[in-house]
Amino acid sequence: MALSSTETKWSFYAVVSLFFLWALAHNLNPILIPHLKKACQLSDMQSALVDSCFYIAYFFMALPAGFVIQKWGYQKTIVGGLVLFAIGALLFYPAAELLSYGFFLGALFIVASGLTFLETAANPYVSVLGDPCTATKRLNFAQSFNGLGATLAAMFGSKFILSGKVITAESTQGMSEIDLQTLLHQEAASVQMPYVFISALVFLVVLVFLRLPLPDIRTQENSTGFSLSRLLSYPHLRKALVAQFFYVGAQVGIGSFFIRYVLHQTSITDKEAAVYLSIALFLFMSGRFVGSWLMNYIAANKLLLIYCLANLGLLTYVILGSGMGAVYALMATQFFMSIMFPTIFSNGIQNLGNDARFASSLLVMTIVGGAFLPILMGAISDKFGIAIAFSVPFSCFVLIAIFQQDKPAQTT
Repeated sequence: MALSSTETKWSFYAVVSLFFLWALAHNLNPILIPHLKKACQLSDMQSALVDSCFYIAYFFMALPAGFVIQKWGYQKTIVGGLVLFAIGALLFYPAAELLSYGFFLGALFIVASGLTFLETAANPYVSVLGDPCTATKRLNFAQSFNGLGATLAAMFGSKFILSGKVITAESTQGMSEIDLQTLLHQEAASVQMPYVFISALVFLVVLVFLRLPLPDIRTQENSTGFSLSRLLSYPHLRKALVAQFFYVGAQVGIGSFFIRYVLHQTSITDKEAAVYLSIALFLFMSGRFVGSWLMNYIAANKLLLIYCLANLGLLTYVILGSGMGAVYALMATQFFMSIMFPTIFSNGIQNLGNDARFASSLLVMTIVGGAFLPILMGAISDKFGIAIAFSVPFSCFVLIAIFQQDKPAQTT
């Protein structure tokens, strides 16, 4: 199908906006976790269920999203994902009214289900929308808006969600049960208007996509159908699936425990800690641009190994160090994580031809690593302390280095 330049341009910009939206949702979780821990009186392990509920949706919904794309096309898949996203965000209002952690988790699952449809559709759509020779540049450009959404999410959450109040057994000693519940409801209520605003914004984007004449590019593709055994016969895809599982687990764990680690190492408030998180996420965005430039001179798999080794050194200091030096080391890990997801993803689908679409779905499913590894971090944190919990992402980077040290083999 031949696409006019005007058609391609507006379709591309519209789809790029989705990268910003899902980054906003993803990166509000590190704000939500300490906030709900406080409002719902949770342990570290219980609060990590925010990540579990969110990322397990990717495991269950990625393949259905692939089949929906195949049957109804990219535009309807995107609209359906946006509607789920908006409904899930809107459900934060009654969840806060009821002060129900289970309700919050259900709302997060719906949000993440919508995001799974968006991510499964948008990444390949950007790749095939236009000249195949510039597909990588288009995807890197789109991913930069992911970094922008991540940075603004921390700033948005720190301003409109976190209160800076400390609610502990010591601070509430002598407070009546009624006063305590009032205080907890006030804390929970701070998420209502931000998520109502996000829901309204997403519904506006739905209206745009309903009216936008996105090109139907399914006719350009010759699908050979889904075969798990055939997909798993590719060694480089198998390695990428393992590496991506542990990468996402490491990234989510580091982000989710960031604010709590800063509070442990310093005497600042959660609002102030969120500022350091926003700076760290800005480093993540910067690292993506720097990494893309360095790939002109260093092979992507070698750069990935260098970045893994850098994070192993930084996390050693995070685990053993103290004070602001350890906080700065934790912030720097974001810079060196920046290229990992797209690099592992590209390695996994390289040379797969018609199998690339469902290979992409499998790689999106590995995002479920973000559901399990933060739970392990929470359990370790509750028993041994939060610094020791960072041995989990440390181990993840060791495994990534092992499974992604070679270039993908050519396939036929």
